[in-house]
Amino acid sequence: MANDRLRTAMLAAGLTVDDMAAEVGVDPKTAERWISRERVPHRPTRNKVTKLLGVNEGDLWPSLATGPRPAPTESELVYLYPSRSAITGATWEELIHGVRQQMDVLVFSGAFLVEQYNLVPIIRAKAAEGVRFRLLVGDETSPAVIQRAIDEGTPGGLEGRVQMMRRYLSDVTDLEGVEVRTHGTILYNSIYRFDDRLLVNGHAHGALAGQSPVMLLKRMPNGQIWQHYMKSFERVWDEAKPEV
Repeated sequence: MANDRLRTAMLAAGLTVDDMAAEVGVDPKTAERWISRERVPHRPTRNKVTKLLGVNEGDLWPSLATGPRPAPTESELVYLYPSRSAITGATWEELIHGVRQQMDVLVFSGAFLVEQYNLVPIIRAKAAEGVRFRLLVGDETSPAVIQRAIDEGTPGGLEGRVQMMRRYLSDVTDLEGVEVRTHGTILYNSIYRFDDRLLVNGHAHGALAGQSPVMLLKRMPNGQIWQHYMKSFERVWDEAKPEV
């Protein structure tokens, strides 16, 4: 098992394994083992790592935390970002390029995935390798999308972004393993699934999605949080209209 908490904290801080190793004074191979083999460094080194990354020790190594902890639920939460904008480009690229089996997306627009991270050609390449994609985007004529644009203070703007995303994705709707559907549900959360990792971007009234917090979850046996949000995705998927 890899230490995804440490890996994600590094990405959030914009650091590579070599960078972190140099900052705390260890060999890069040693630092890599903290991630790939879940090795726990000695206390003085742990203190340097947590200070460097700006997190608590228990966030990176839950086994060291004191007090009662509901392990199955607690371990699902890998990282909490203060906003979607706080997620580094390196993190998005690692998640997108790392998909090997399935990527699911529930958004109204999500055009940033195409415009910033070149998602369309990635879909083409990965679909050819057998990766499955399920992409849920908004129906720009639906009351939910129109109201969301008003709530964000950008009436008409969101609808245009939704239309743009639908146009982008029209280039891959004919690919085997790629399904695109439109929905008009109230979007309480945007959801981005990358195999066993899940980003959940909560929405707040009057705030843009990029300004709202994001949870990074890791799928665990009997994990309640993962199941909760993926059940929501499935409900919207079942009600959505396939793009042709």
